[in-house]
Parts: sequence; structure tokens; C-alpha cells
Amino acid sequence: MKARLLAAALALLLVASGCSAGSSAFVPDDGSTLAVGFAAEPQNFDFTRTDGAAIPQALLYNVYEGLVKLDDQGRVVPLLAESWTVSEDRLVYDFKLKPGVLFSNGAEFTAEDVRFSINRVKTDWSISIKSKMDVVDRVEVVDPLHARVVLTKPSNAWLFDMASRVGAMFTPTGIADLANKPVGTGPYEVASRRRGDSVVLRANPRFRGPEPVYRTVYLKYYKDPTALNNALLSNGIDVIGTITAPDSIPQFEADSRFNVVQGTTNSEVVLAFNNKKEPLNDVRVRRALTLAIDRKALLATAWAGRGTLIGSMVPPTDPWYEDLSGAYPHDPAQARALLAEAGKTQLNLRLRIPNLPYAVSSAQVVASQLAEVGVTVTIEPLDFPAVWLKQVFTDHDYDLSIIQHVEARDITTFGRPSFYWGYDSKKAQDLLARADRGSPEEQVTAMREVARTLSEDAAANWLFLYPNVVAAKKKVTGIVRNQVSESFDLTTLGRAG
Repeated sequence: MKARLLAAALALLLVASGCSAGSSAFVPDDGSTLAVGFAAEPQNFDFTRTDGAAIPQALLYNVYEGLVKLDDQGRVVPLLAESWTVSEDRLVYDFKLKPGVLFSNGAEFTAEDVRFSINRVKTDWSISIKSKMDVVDRVEVVDPLHARVVLTKPSNAWLFDMASRVGAMFTPTGIADLANKPVGTGPYEVASRRRGDSVVLRANPRFRGPEPVYRTVYLKYYKDPTALNNALLSNGIDVIGTITAPDSIPQFEADSRFNVVQGTTNSEVVLAFNNKKEPLNDVRVRRALTLAIDRKALLATAWAGRGTLIGSMVPPTDPWYEDLSGAYPHDPAQARALLAEAGKTQLNLRLRIPNLPYAVSSAQVVASQLAEVGVTVTIEPLDFPAVWLKQVFTDHDYDLSIIQHVEARDITTFGRPSFYWGYDSKKAQDLLARADRGSPEEQVTAMREVARTLSEDAAANWLFLYPNVVAAKKKVTGIVRNQVSESFDLTTLGRAG
């Protein structure tokens, strides 16, 4: 998904399946090692066949690289490509590749791998976002360090999407066991994993650049937010990748051992409606449920008021953002009137959520507030990722759900009726197509209209934008303030002193 999932999220989106006390991997403190704690463990290492954001969170930019990447301002910058040019008709991209790049298995990176990797997205990937490469007509190998990509039509989204996992470069000699043995060109390679506990990354000896500051990185996973916090307090880890218990933030802010970096993300926490299913196929019902939720109160409960209220699937870091958060002010009386008009005064709905902290706390508020307008909500926590992804995301077996969508610019998922929220709007689809092929100015205008259309249709209820709050020992420098890519990018990290 941009279900960009998702959702990570991504960084919160894939929960560990081990001991509830958390990770127990031993981390030597020799100055060259780093331990980072997360709430969401990768199900495996193959993001070509497994949805969810925990895999690219761990591997993208660290183990796998693409031609380009996103910086912390959401700008597309070079990575494996030294530079690129775009034809006047915006159909042809010519990439000049960096020389001397090797995969971790020793294979040389060339334009043949660019062709192989992009074609493989179209032919062999099975996850939802593979459609981002549908616009590619062909990839030509001009010479070993010159790859040419030809599109079927102009696309404003394509190069941006190449900074995500779909742009990761693979070698034909390194795909035999992607679930267990990733082979990339990045500064790290996977050394080991203890399922339910940790993943160990070590410096890739074949990496073209300087050796990373931290030669060994332990990615440690904790089911329980308190255990995650305690791991940092007790020196079990050096960094909390994303704080999941907001009430603990003041404790870290007051402790002189730590720095707390606060910024934003593009991770929308969404109350999803099953638009194809009665009674949620009635816009009056969706609007009523949206009016019934006091999102400010929900944010205060679920995330101590630290997130950002939004009114559509657009974060403030996107160029077409406008504040739509006031479109549905909390109005229980109007909600009850709309339900009565729709003939749905005694609703019983299933709220099927991932068993992640933000979703559990948000669900309790949603159920309580909907009860005030006569809607009975049954909360069903599902194991994440496996059960939620199968039953809700794949099988669409739900009425309501709460999930964090972490992929960048995932508003485009509302242009796909087959996506799990089942929203089918010809107007939104046409606007998205116009935005992708138009000039930058036309793109902004059309995308703003898409956002307004989704809001008017109450296609979902955007509860809040997840904040990026990272706590780290003061020795760790280079923490990125804004989390706008799928990666927890270890390449930015340094060491004080």
C-alpha cells in the first residue's frame, strides 16, 4: 500500500512476535556499534512480495539503494545515479550511473541491473505498490553506465516513486532468497536475525563509499512501548526510532543523557471506511461518522496532542497541501440527523485494528464517541502484520479500521477502486490522472481538488498526522527531524566526539 503501509507504519507497521519484555540481543559498547529500538518487526526481508513498512524501514537506503532517494525535506536527490536528464516531452529519462558500484555479493552494478530491477517490479513483484511502475514502457541499456527509461506518458509521480522501495536496485545473482538474504549496494548488509527479537546489520565491505560510522547496527524490536522506553533508559539501546508512548516524551526531555528530536512525517493515521459495503457505501453515513469524532480530543488521548490534525490524505510537506482539518467540526447532533436521514439509527460496526499502540488507543476513543450518536462499535484487535494484512487489507473483511499509512504521496491509492477502502470516484480518478501528466502548476491545482473531493465524500476520516519523535543518547548525531521516506536512514547518523 501507500497502505504507502503501512503503515511505519511504518515506522510502526509490523509488530514483533517475540517475548513481550522485548529484545534481549547483547550489544557491545565499543563505539562502533549502535542499537536502535522499534515497535514493528519485519515479517521477512522481501518487500517485493510482502506489504507493510517495517521492511523498507530497516533495509531501504541502508541495504538496498535506488537511483535516487528522498532527503528529509522530501526532495529527490541522486544516489546510484550521478545525474539524470529528462526529454522535452517528459517521456525519456537518461541516468548517468556511478562507476565502481558493487552489490554485497560482489556483482557489479550496471545499467543492465537498472533494466532488470524495473522490469522485475512489473513482472515479479506482488505487493500493492507495484503499479507505480505501470507507466514505464521500456528500459534501454545505452552503455554500462547509462540507463534510459522511456515512459508511456508524462508522469510527475514516477521519479518521486523511484525514491521508494519500488526503485530499489537488484542483481539477478542476488534474488534467490530475498526473504532471508537481501543483496544490495548499500553501506550495510544483513548479518543475522533473531525472529521476534532483533536484526543485525554490519558494514558492507564492498561498499563504494567511506565505512559507516557505526559498523554494526542492532535493530531491536519490542512489542510493549514501556519495554521499548526502558531499553533506552537502561542502556539496552541507543536510539528509539519512533517513540510509541507519547506520555513518556517529557521523561526523555528532562533527562540530560538524551536528545529528543521532534518533527513531522507523511504518515496519516486513518479511520478507514469500507466504502463498498453497506452502510458505509452511503456518503451520509460516512459524513455522520466523521462528524461524530472529536479528533482534537482523540489526538490528546492517543498521542498527547503532539500530532497534526489534517482533513485529507495530504501532509503539510506536500506541495499541494491546504488545511482542510476544519471541514468536519465535531457535531454529534448533525451526525445523528444524518444517520436518521439515511435510516441508519441503530448501527453495529466492526472496528478491526492492528494490535499497535496508536491504533488501540485511538479505537477506544472512536468507539466511545460513536456510541454517543447511537453507533455500537465492536473493537477487534488483529495480529499485525499477518492477520490484519490478510483479513482487512487483502480480503476487505471489515467495516472500520485504524491504520497508519506511511508511504509518501499515497493519496493516489484513492484512485484505485480495488484498494482496501473500496473508494470508487470517477472524478477523483480523472483528477489524479490530470495531476500526473500536467505541468507542476497543473499538478498542484488538480491534487488540491482531489484532496477536497475526498474530504467532501468523507472517503475516510483522517484522524491525525503521526509525529516523528526520536529519543537518542547524546553521543548519536545526525538524527533526521522529518520522517518523509520509508527508510530509517542510518547513513545520516554520526557520533559525537
